Amino acid sequence: MSRADPGAGTRPARPGPGLIAEIEAIAGDGTLVTIVHRAAERWPDKVAWTFDPGGERLTFADVASRSARYARVLHERGVRSGDRVAVLVANEPGFPLSWLALARLGAVMVPVNTRYQTADAGHVLRASGASGIVAAPGFAPLLARLARDIPALERVLYLDEIDRAAADAPDAEPPGGDPDPAGTVNIQFTSGTTGRPKGCVLPHRYWTRLAAGLITEFPYLSERDVMLTAQPFHYIDPQWNVAAALLAGAGLVILDGFHPASFWQRVREHGVTYFYCLGAMPTLLLRMPPSPQDCQNAVRVVQCSAIPPALHAELEERWGVSWYEAFGMTETGADLRVTDADHDELVGTGCLGLPVSYREARIADPAGRPLPAGQAGELLLRGPGMMDGYAGDPQATEAVFRGGWMHTGDLARMDERGRVYLVGRLKDMIRRSGENVAAREVEDVLQAHPRVAQAAVTGVPDEVRGEEVKAYYVAPGVTPDELAAFCRERLAAFKVPRYWQPADDLPRTSGSERVAKAALADLAGPVYDVVTGAWSTP
Repeated sequence: MSRADPGAGTRPARPGPGLIAEIEAIAGDGTLVTIVHRAAERWPDKVAWTFDPGGERLTFADVASRSARYARVLHERGVRSGDRVAVLVANEPGFPLSWLALARLGAVMVPVNTRYQTADAGHVLRASGASGIVAAPGFAPLLARLARDIPALERVLYLDEIDRAAADAPDAEPPGGDPDPAGTVNIQFTSGTTGRPKGCVLPHRYWTRLAAGLITEFPYLSERDVMLTAQPFHYIDPQWNVAAALLAGAGLVILDGFHPASFWQRVREHGVTYFYCLGAMPTLLLRMPPSPQDCQNAVRVVQCSAIPPALHAELEERWGVSWYEAFGMTETGADLRVTDADHDELVGTGCLGLPVSYREARIADPAGRPLPAGQAGELLLRGPGMMDGYAGDPQATEAVFRGGWMHTGDLARMDERGRVYLVGRLKDMIRRSGENVAAREVEDVLQAHPRVAQAAVTGVPDEVRGEEVKAYYVAPGVTPDELAAFCRERLAAFKVPRYWQPADDLPRTSGSERVAKAALADLAGPVYDVVTGAWSTP
């Protein structure tokens, strides 16, 4: 396959032994605060963050100064070490500045999905034990709709007021010393296997370990790189982009969201050399009309989770860039990746690559015993840089870390060289356009409708989004549009089922009387699509 190589001039080499030793020391004993100070000292006048649209730019010195000022303001508003503070902010400087400010104070950030509504936002605020909220003013209507007994609502700090106060704050270190590297810096919510989202307790070492691995190992990020992120800041990926860019001295471009029609134009305009994507993003990009400028970019590496195997070669040919598979979880950080050593051999295979140097991987049977190469079983992981557990849920924590291994809930196999191939999921979870949707969470909302007798939610294959959400329900006289509207009031839009199939009854297992989801696909009857507004009979 012929491939343009416009990014060759910006391709960093492997770092030298001295830099590797320095970075590894930070990975083990540093914090986000360590990274911020180091970046400000080394590259004070270099642009660290560029926000597009808007064009606001912050140098590494600006990041250190403004996050310190934010910390002073938050401290004056009563935020103390150990406090859990929700952050409800879109892709603007206030999000990463609030995160770094809370880290300086030894406080804990609880990111809240900006698409959440009352049910899912309320769950995150209660389950996290948040005692306050930093929110952009545009989210005031949502906060007003939340139940008034949520503790976090007792201290709502709006971003515009924080910005004004920070402008007048002294340019000095905030109260308190350096935080503990083992201290918690995030409670990051992710979808559970069959239940509501759980809060992953992430220490500073989670972030320093993840960032360090991207510098000392492939893709060898350095100060010569320009990174780009297009996902909302409340997700894990833009946050590790921030940590990695600060540690590497790379510039980071933050888009307001993923827009397939303009994505590569932004990549070219900003001279981007590296980005990460996942879910439906590759497919959506390929659906855009080809342009003579497609290969006129500086990108040297694209890392992507779940590259469609059948489209992998086409993606590389279209933009003249090598795409590398990577696997990680909110609970574990970065775990597996394809590198330049075996990329060419693995294009189109769906291989997740080898474990990173600090991670062990095992394919195991239900008892946790290792399986031979080629045999499918659950993917287990262990090593430093993982979460400390699920907030307030010791039983779930013990279950997922049983036997000293992190049980991913993913079905995989390993070849003779130790490379991992994903086979499927053990989880009752739907993966829609890169979003995790816990079926039970949607089912709980539907069951709250006064006229719904039964409800079950599953994922169905979708060419663009990977999976779509489908609801089976028993609710005589209630239309799918009514139920969809009921869900939209309580859930983020990506969790609202697209397909709806009414039934007189749902199949149940004997004894437990739970819905037998494996039998749902055999139910006969018409299905309603809320997007097209049409009924069909499969």
